[in-house]
Amino acid sequence: KQWYQRRVRVLSIGCAMLGAGHVTALEVDPDAIEDLAGNLEEYEMDNVDVVQCDVTAPSSFKEGVFDTAIMNPPFGTKNNEGIDMVFLDRALELCRGSVYSFHKSSTREFITRRMESRGYHVTVLAEMKFSIPQMYKMHRKKEVLVDVDFIRVARER
Repeated sequence: KQWYQRRVRVLSIGCAMLGAGHVTALEVDPDAIEDLAGNLEEYEMDNVDVVQCDVTAPSSFKEGVFDTAIMNPPFGTKNNEGIDMVFLDRALELCRGSVYSFHKSSTREFITRRMESRGYHVTVLAEMKFSIPQMYKMHRKKEVLVDVDFIRVARER
């Protein structure tokens, strides 16, 4: 698999390797789950649970069940406009602490205004470029560089 097809699994493994006591990976894609399970076995990691679910759908998870969320949601453009905010809202419901998330830099002001109006503080931790390869027929270019922010969303104290 190409690196961009594995990116989802990297966040869970990175958290576990960097000392998280326990990681719960939520993923809808069965292929991604299979890849993650193989990587967890290869690295002999036993502190990661993998749950197949659609985080945008109602679930049995209680509000505040997780300490922290780290995610790379869909960017929410064209055919799925606003999906990144659905993911962010759901993560904030499920977490007692902060949410760390990747978003297109062009949405920074919108996200900041929306979160601040709800009593959250947004911090841009890093600005980077994501290389998005041609994955779908609608993609006309072989590769596109997208400006991306890595943000932290936390409740105002």
